[in-house]
Amino acid sequence: MWLNFHRVTLHHSGFNSLEICALIALCLATSLLFRTTYRLFFHPLRKFPGPKLAAVSHLYEFYYDVIKGGMYVEKINRLHEEYGPIIRINPRELHVKDPHYYDHIYAGAPHKRDKDPAHTAIFTTFNPMVATSKHAHHRLRRSFLNNFFSRRHVMRMEPAIQTEVNNLVARLRSTCNTGSVLELNRILSAFSADVVTSCCFGRSHGYLKQEIFENQMIDAVCWVMSMCHINRFMPWVIKILNSIPQEILQFMDVSMADVIAVRDMIRQQALRSLEKQPIVVDTDTELAAVRTVFDALAGADVPENEKSLIRLEEEAAAIFGAGTETVSRALSVGLFHLLHERSIMQELQLELESLAEAKTNPPTYTQLAQLPYLTGIVNESLRFSMGIASRTPRISPTTPMLYNGYVIPPGTPVSQYAYFVHMDPTVFPDPECFNPERWVKASDNGEYLGRYLVSFNKGSRQCIGMHLAYAEIYLALAAIIRSINMTMIDTTLEDILMVRDLGHPAPRSGTFGVRVMVTGLK
Repeated sequence: MWLNFHRVTLHHSGFNSLEICALIALCLATSLLFRTTYRLFFHPLRKFPGPKLAAVSHLYEFYYDVIKGGMYVEKINRLHEEYGPIIRINPRELHVKDPHYYDHIYAGAPHKRDKDPAHTAIFTTFNPMVATSKHAHHRLRRSFLNNFFSRRHVMRMEPAIQTEVNNLVARLRSTCNTGSVLELNRILSAFSADVVTSCCFGRSHGYLKQEIFENQMIDAVCWVMSMCHINRFMPWVIKILNSIPQEILQFMDVSMADVIAVRDMIRQQALRSLEKQPIVVDTDTELAAVRTVFDALAGADVPENEKSLIRLEEEAAAIFGAGTETVSRALSVGLFHLLHERSIMQELQLELESLAEAKTNPPTYTQLAQLPYLTGIVNESLRFSMGIASRTPRISPTTPMLYNGYVIPPGTPVSQYAYFVHMDPTVFPDPECFNPERWVKASDNGEYLGRYLVSFNKGSRQCIGMHLAYAEIYLALAAIIRSINMTMIDTTLEDILMVRDLGHPAPRSGTFGVRVMVTGLK
C-alpha cells in the first residue's frame, strides 16, 4: 500500500526522471557560475595577473601536470613572459619568477611559513617532517633530528661514508675492460642508498654488492615521486593502491609493491628503538650514542605522541627517499659534464693532485671542501640537477607578503620553482653552460653566489640532510676522478636536462640517465 501511494505521490508531483536530471544539472551549473564569478571578481587574488582559466579552475593545472606529464613548469615560464614576474597559476596560488625574492618566500626565522596542505597531500600522510604543514609543528619535529644531521655529527659519519665510497670505486673498477655499459645513475643510487642506510639506519643494505643493480627501493621512491601530481588531484588513487595486498601488487607492477615493502624493511629497526631506553642528548658522548635516526626519533626529549611506530617508519622512509635521489642525480650530472668537457676534467685533476697526502690516503671531506674548483663543480652539479623539481608553496599565515607593489593576502600559497632561480641569466650568465669558474670568480670577488643555489631549498625548512649530501658528493666525486677513467656511451645533454616536473627533474622524453664504460684505472 505504501509503495503504491509513494508512486502516486511522485507521479502527481509533476517530476519525471528526465526533469529531475535537468534540475540537478541546473543546480550544478548555477553553483559553477557562482564559483566562477567569485573567483574572477571577488576572490582576494582577483587583481593578480594570469590566465582566466587558471583563476577559475584547477583543471588548467591538471591538464599540464597530469595529462601532459609535468609540463606546467614550462607553461608557467611562458605565462611569466606574457604577464610579468608574479602570476596567479590556479584559483588559490601565486607564482613569482624572481630569484631575489626566493629568500622571502622560503624565509627563515623570525618569519613563519606554513607548507600548503594542498601540496603536502602528495605524500598521502602527515607523519613525516616533509609533509608537516604547520610551522610550529614542523619546527618541533625538526628539532628531534637537528643534532643527528648537524655538520658535527656528519663528521662522525665520515668513516662510514668513506667505506661506501670505497665500495663504489671497487665496483666501478671491477668493470674495467669488460665492455660493460653501466647506467651510472643506478650505480650512484645504490651508493647513496647504502650511505643513507649505513649512516641513518645503522646497517648498509649492500646495494653496491649486488651482482645486478636491482635497487627496488629507489624504483619505489621514483614511482612515488612520479605520482605526485596524481596524488595532489586524486589522493584516493594511492590510498586504493595502499589497501591492495602486496601479493596482488606484485602481479600488477613490482615498483608498486616496493612502495609498501620499504616500510616493512624499516619496521623492525623502528620497533627496536621504541623498545630501548630513550637516549638523552646533552653532550658529545651522548650524541655519539645516537647511532640511527630511530634513536633520535625515539629520544627522551621526544613527546610520546610523536613516538608512534607509523611516524618513525614514515619519517625514515622519507629520509631514505630524499637522501638517495638528490645525491645520485647531482653526481650523475657532474660526471656527465666532466666527461663531456675534457678541459674541466683536466683542471679538476690538477687541483686534486695538489693534495700531497692524497697519494696514499683518501682526502677528507674538510680538505676537499677547501678546493675552489672542485667546489665550483659540486655547486654547478647541484644547480643543474635542481634538487626537487616541484614547486613547494609556502604560506605566510598571519602577515601579508609584499612584492612589486602587490599585497599578497595572509594564507595565500606562494611558490617559485628552483629551476627558474638556477636558470636565471641575471644571476648565472649563460645559465645552460656548466661553468665551475663562475663560483671561483664569485668567491674571489667576495660575492655570495650560494644565495641563489636552492637545491636544498632555503629558510626554516631547508633540507635537514644537506651536510650529509655534501659530504657524499665531495668524497665520491673526488674518489672516482682520482681512480677511474670513463667514456660516455650514447648520452647527450637532453638525457639529463630538466624539462618536466615529475616530482624529480625529468627530460622531455624518456627517463634521466647517464651511460658510461670504464676504460682505465689510475
